[in-house]
Amino acid sequence: MTITPLAWSALAGPIALLAVALLPAARPKALAARARIAAVIGLITAALAAGAVALAGPFASPALPGVSILFDGLTAVMFLLVSFVGTIVVQFSRNYMAGDPGHARFTRLLSATLASVLLLILSGNMAMFLAAWVATSLALNQLLLFYSDRPAAILAARKKFIASRIGDLALALAIGILWQASGTLEFAGMFAALKAQGAASPALVLAGGLIALAALLKSAQFPLHGWITEVMETPTPVSALLHAGIINAGGFLALRFAPLLELSTPAMDLLLVVGGFTALFASVVMLTQNAIKVSLAWSTIAQMGFMLLQCGLGAWAAALLHIVAHSLYKAHAFLSSGSVIDIARASWSPSPGGAPHPARLAMAVALVLAAVGVAGTLSGFAIAVQPGVFALGAILLMGLTHYIAQSIDQRPTGFVIARTMVAAVAVAAGWFALQAGMAALMAGTLPAEAARTDAVALIAVAIIVAGFAALTIGQASFITAKGADTPAWARAFYVHVQNGLYVNTLANRLVLALWPTGLPSRR
Repeated sequence: MTITPLAWSALAGPIALLAVALLPAARPKALAARARIAAVIGLITAALAAGAVALAGPFASPALPGVSILFDGLTAVMFLLVSFVGTIVVQFSRNYMAGDPGHARFTRLLSATLASVLLLILSGNMAMFLAAWVATSLALNQLLLFYSDRPAAILAARKKFIASRIGDLALALAIGILWQASGTLEFAGMFAALKAQGAASPALVLAGGLIALAALLKSAQFPLHGWITEVMETPTPVSALLHAGIINAGGFLALRFAPLLELSTPAMDLLLVVGGFTALFASVVMLTQNAIKVSLAWSTIAQMGFMLLQCGLGAWAAALLHIVAHSLYKAHAFLSSGSVIDIARASWSPSPGGAPHPARLAMAVALVLAAVGVAGTLSGFAIAVQPGVFALGAILLMGLTHYIAQSIDQRPTGFVIARTMVAAVAVAAGWFALQAGMAALMAGTLPAEAARTDAVALIAVAIIVAGFAALTIGQASFITAKGADTPAWARAFYVHVQNGLYVNTLANRLVLALWPTGLPSRR
């Protein structure tokens, strides 16, 4: 279906934001007001276009040289999400940056970055996608260097710059291969050609691997993850937009090229293994961090690992749901990080006697797994067909483990235990309901969930679920243990994990060896 005026009207928001970034200078407050108006325009057009997709189905613009618009269900969700988060960040930064000498420059860079992300989402052909992909990275790099006299900011930006250029090269090579194989740069034409071919040629398998590599690099996955934990030298609105919007570009890349990735088993395995390992590794490191924003950064690395793990399992709709949930949560977390102390003081702990006993935590983990199995089966999911959905549901519900363990830890009553289990089953049912809803919403846009029951997928899922179960049980006893009575091996483990097993330190040395000059000395 082609609705040219509506398709091109979706460009109103990105064009307005680019105008804010490029037009002659204005007073900082006036420029910030213009940026807010431009962001609101983008949000309104996103809502209208999403409504049109819901009522009439996908639409697109006619192809122009290098430019076309594709607005399907995936575009609608991501465009609305980024427009919403971007509007909030622009409004927040208006007050946050007031009085800063670089307020006007910050507003311009923020507007250019947001416009690039929106153009990336709207791209209907691979050339426009690649251009917006690179523009997003370069604009973000300028935001990371907003305080260009800070050594930590420069080092983080350089590490990201190197990782991004490798990802750009991988994506460009993949697009070149796909162009040669399909004879077109348009997504619709390329996907139709892939469907007609059926089996994947070695060239398409290679293209899928390059797409997976680009997605991993964009999502700050192991071992090139360290830069995202060091971008705290930038203003808070940058962190909010980065963690809630820009970092999702890797996941969006995987979802947009999902029909290709499904034809490339090595690419799916790469996403599964690296994403799963990164999720577990970053989750352990996150528990040892003391700084709020650094802890949130490690959380983002882990969440992106989860999302790419879902892509590797072929759970495309689940991955998109993960992106939406993580974006909304992380934008709120960063923008409200200054209030976390007040929130913590007002929080109520249901276990004044301390952490639950590990044995009770193990019992709680077993109850959580049972709740996931019951809720998933009653919701119509089959664990043999959809192991990824069950695995992610189990890991999500492990967040309730301490809640369940505390209900049975000190003088338990039947009422308290029953109420706790009902709450756990309700959360599990809500998880599966959201999965089913997103799958229905994306029907015809994303491929149907792949039934990955091969050895690699099943072993990876088993290891990841077991790893998080062990992490949940051992968290209180040794992961965060720092007391004098803690065994020496546990204290040493804590220190090594707190430093991310020194992977980022090695990356710093490598970057400084490749790019040694220009770092100002500390004052």
